[in-house]
Amino acid sequence: MTPTGSLSNLKVIDASRVLGGPYCGQILADHGADVIKLEPPAGDETRGWGPPFLDGAASYFQGLNRNKRGIAVDISQPAGRTLLLELLADADVFLENFKTGTLERWGLGTQELQARFPKLVHCRVSGFGADGPKGGLPGYDAAIQAVCGIMSVNGERGGDATRVGLPVVDMVTGLNAALGVCMALNERATSGRGQFIETTLYDCGVSLLHPHLPNYYLSGKVAGTTGNAHPNICPYDTYQTKTAPLFLTVGNNRQFVKLCEGIGNPALATDPRFASNADRLNNADALKVELETAMAAFDCGPLSEKLIRMGVPCGAVRTIDEVVADPHTTHREMIVDIGAYRGTGSPIKLSRTPVSYHSAPPRFAQHTAEVMAEHGLDLETYRDVLPGLDPVDTPEKA
Repeated sequence: MTPTGSLSNLKVIDASRVLGGPYCGQILADHGADVIKLEPPAGDETRGWGPPFLDGAASYFQGLNRNKRGIAVDISQPAGRTLLLELLADADVFLENFKTGTLERWGLGTQELQARFPKLVHCRVSGFGADGPKGGLPGYDAAIQAVCGIMSVNGERGGDATRVGLPVVDMVTGLNAALGVCMALNERATSGRGQFIETTLYDCGVSLLHPHLPNYYLSGKVAGTTGNAHPNICPYDTYQTKTAPLFLTVGNNRQFVKLCEGIGNPALATDPRFASNADRLNNADALKVELETAMAAFDCGPLSEKLIRMGVPCGAVRTIDEVVADPHTTHREMIVDIGAYRGTGSPIKLSRTPVSYHSAPPRFAQHTAEVMAEHGLDLETYRDVLPGLDPVDTPEKA
């Protein structure tokens, strides 16, 4: 199937591994770019991060590498580096997350690549960047959550700092990398020149600290763990109903009046303790008692549906299987099925050039022969740096 989408004119060499880089590559591939995933001889390590597995690759890998074509090249060998340069010759984007200094040691650093391919957009995902006090150090999502302060504001009130239960830093780093690529490509349309982009887990982790950093800038107070409560908004927390917890996110007085009406206690909105958001914050514990006393008469599901249709932002606390089974999830095309593969859809919806899903994540080195043929490259010449080739694709030595 010929890819379609807003990026269908682009070719991307994705030499990244694990999460941030591959997620960026999948975003570009979902929107039409021809993304060639280039793996080392041992493969992307996330292929083994299971169970569960599909066709020998873990679900972790499956979730980040849809719509890509896969090859394997040993870039540590001179012939492998020559092959990479051949692939980059007509590429628009080079995406990688090699340890800082590795490409430079191989003669493939930013300056060398820009001199050889002046139109190439070179995007690097790294832990801390190439320079500075932590320059060149490795980074993984959870460790960055700790170092950047995200853990310090996540956890039960007064309890221990806790990791956010998903790789939020890696994901936002991949998103920012994709955004940076699109920015650089847009600028290239005017200048005719590519450029180097670096998105780091550290920078992205720090950028996520809203509103805690703005609060600190103004007040000098260091935030701690507050459970589900918000430091600036009230009521904004989990509240117990008759059957299950309900999360309320009430951002203004109008919504608060509607909430009080919806739970059968309209007089609560006229209580001077709760007249404004600042008042509600100062009396958050008392407000929680009042709200939960009224909400104890309601089942969670029906109350959630009633309130949100009244204009009160809220949501029942649901499990993963409940999210998948929700008809709205299906309606928004957030579940993708390609044969035995099931993945999560793109949240980016374009009206004229919509996302498309044409291929499941590649098997290891699945498309090596295909990609080599397209570039007019001889398999036998590079056979020693092409692990994973199907024997039928490898000519016998004379």
